[in-house]
Amino acid sequence: MIDDVAATLFWLFAGLLCYTYAGYPLLLAFLSRWVRRPAPAPDHFPRITILIAAYNEAANIGRKLEQTLRLDYPADRMEILVLSDCSSDGTDGIVKAVSDPRVRLLRMAKRAGKTSAQNNGVLEARGEVLIFSDATTVYHPMALRYLASQFRDPAVGAASGRYQYFDETGASPTGLGTIAFWNYENLIKKFQSRIRTISGCCGCIYAVRASAYTALDPDIISDLVQPLQVIKKGFRVAFEDRALAYEETTQTSGEEFSMRVRVVTRGIRGMLSVAELLNPLRHGWIAFQLLSHKVLRWLVPFFLIGLLLANLPLLGRPFYLCAFLAQALVYGCALASLALPLQRISRVLTVPLYFCIVNLAALVSVVEVLRGRKYVVWETVRK
Repeated sequence: MIDDVAATLFWLFAGLLCYTYAGYPLLLAFLSRWVRRPAPAPDHFPRITILIAAYNEAANIGRKLEQTLRLDYPADRMEILVLSDCSSDGTDGIVKAVSDPRVRLLRMAKRAGKTSAQNNGVLEARGEVLIFSDATTVYHPMALRYLASQFRDPAVGAASGRYQYFDETGASPTGLGTIAFWNYENLIKKFQSRIRTISGCCGCIYAVRASAYTALDPDIISDLVQPLQVIKKGFRVAFEDRALAYEETTQTSGEEFSMRVRVVTRGIRGMLSVAELLNPLRHGWIAFQLLSHKVLRWLVPFFLIGLLLANLPLLGRPFYLCAFLAQALVYGCALASLALPLQRISRVLTVPLYFCIVNLAALVSVVEVLRGRKYVVWETVRK
């Protein structure tokens, strides 16, 4: 009897994991084959405002502004707002020293986090299209043109570019996992956009039609909730995979874990702020996407724990013993990566560590939300 219950639970959790990571993307891939959306020509030039949130980015902001000013977009159609969240390291002085009139500094009256800074920046922006960026991100030379091209379609209220992560030194214990994960995420976004709309944007490269922007609470993650607010207003959110943003991976497992906890906690709180979109009777397709791509992802650690516990009473059966050993191998490899530089042997050996960090962070984030914890401000990680 116990074995039967354990086997049922094992296959339930295994099925949920398979659907979350493979079934949902494969379903999107199948549905997207029946829809064609030609890529728009990059010759639409609305007036744009690039908003760069920065806190103590003296090591990066000068290079970021120099690179942004060189991007291929008509100079008279572009402005850059640096949103300094009360930086104390000279960031403001570097921005003020830039002589180009397209660059403006907006210093916050008090430190209130990235989302609050963006809300304030939008009030000062003159562009028809708002592009949100980070101080460490490098854009493809034509990224702005590609993003702007999406807004030729009046049905598009927001557009996301594509992350391209890199591990310059090859020493990051989570580098390959980050790269593989975001390539996988970008593929899902491509399918979603082709079918109808994506359900979240890439935080360091996304654009919103100014008339569709919604001011958000400071503890809400904007790159998830802002697109959902755009969808609530009747617009579509497009994925522009030609608009590349290059970002370096974190260099330690601790940095990656802390970042993931902050992002997922803010994401869950953000989802709760638009909980009505989870109602499949009112918002069928978007509810399906959010439940499959977000909610189930955040529940994966519970599925993993359930799978392992259900596996234990079944170790006397050869198949279940092999399943247990496979799980032990993944977790053992992750633990070994914390103590040993396995990336020097093979970078593939570091993927289990990234998988475990992401899911442990999701588990901690659920607990943080239940405890009422909010993440508003952020600390600069990469120098």
